[in-house]
Amino acid sequence: MGELTVQGAKNAVLPVLAGTILNKGISIINNCPQIIDVKCMVKILTSVGCIVKWEGSTIIVDASNINNTMVPEEYVREMRSSIIMLGAMLAREKIVSISYPGGCSIGIRPIDIHLKAMKKLNVSIEEVNGFIECDATNMVGDTVTFEYPSVGATENIMLLSIFSEGITKINNPAKEPEIVELQNFLNSMGADINGAGTDQILIRGVSKLHDTEYTIMTDRIVAGTYMAATAITSGEVLLKGDIAQYTESIMDKFIEMGCILKKYKEGVLFKAPKRLTPVDKIVTRPYPGFPTDMQSQIMSALTVAEGTSVIVESVFEARYKNVDELTRMGANIYTSGNVAVIRGVKKLQGALVSARELRGGASLIIAGLAADGITIVENPHYILRGYEDIVRDLGSLGAKIYLKMTGDEFEEGKKR
Repeated sequence: MGELTVQGAKNAVLPVLAGTILNKGISIINNCPQIIDVKCMVKILTSVGCIVKWEGSTIIVDASNINNTMVPEEYVREMRSSIIMLGAMLAREKIVSISYPGGCSIGIRPIDIHLKAMKKLNVSIEEVNGFIECDATNMVGDTVTFEYPSVGATENIMLLSIFSEGITKINNPAKEPEIVELQNFLNSMGADINGAGTDQILIRGVSKLHDTEYTIMTDRIVAGTYMAATAITSGEVLLKGDIAQYTESIMDKFIEMGCILKKYKEGVLFKAPKRLTPVDKIVTRPYPGFPTDMQSQIMSALTVAEGTSVIVESVFEARYKNVDELTRMGANIYTSGNVAVIRGVKKLQGALVSARELRGGASLIIAGLAADGITIVENPHYILRGYEDIVRDLGSLGAKIYLKMTGDEFEEGKKR
């Protein structure tokens, strides 16, 4: 049996880093994963005038002086979640210009819901030559009701409303643990926010914030990824970190698959059977439902289950990009619209496959761990956007996994 300390949460640290610019002073953020997306966010902060130091897993942000209200296009187009800089910058500077965000192509993910909510708070918005020009000079608190509980839009309105006059109410907000994390971080700086994780969030505007030190939660999706890697290899691992309280929907499905999970103060002990049991149906939903970010990884584990499983992807319309690659490895998967039917096979075969987005890329590594022969995953830069060192982590658990870099391209060869 191996043990592994799970990294800090990607989806928590990014909005927290955006929020540091609200404090005209110093914010110390601990347990930051050294991943491409965090490095991109650090570049964005630096580009607008912050002084940023990275010491191990700690990032120190001095946002005393912001000298640029235009977020550079080259960084924004690298990462979709960079759009959360808009709410934070508007709260601080009132007038901001930002381009449309880029990132993984797993779906349309329009930002209209963000802009519509901001307009409800009396923010003036114009779209000029692919840039979003915003003016929050006359912003006032109001009630925003989301038709869909968007994580990014919820974060943007929370950040935007920090200094607004009166009270801002967010109805039907996203309830993800990362939303609660952002609330806790902002409150540690002197914000007045309540209700994160419930059906309504209340933000009472304050006049200023103060310095803080904050530690980021464990990444629940990375924890789930390593559960899937352990499940497909019939392994046993102690995953260390504050995992259990955030991964109930994930752990429930692994239990259905025949895995044994024991919760401890320091983490979760995960033990897989010799062969996994299929799952009748997994439907991805907003939290507290089964997360779309775990769909690809659990699909890989189900490719070798003893029977047929069904997955329904209800969040993103283009999240089955890993299916063709898994099929190259001998998986038996049929898709129709947002439904995937996985008929388990006894063994996968190593192959040359290509990552096309973050979680789908991780799923190919998981499949490679259980495949006969060598699996090579091309385009691993997608994977490095969310996993600090998946080669190190899985290698410490006994996987034979290597990282090869030539120029700007990576190839990962795996053999177990």
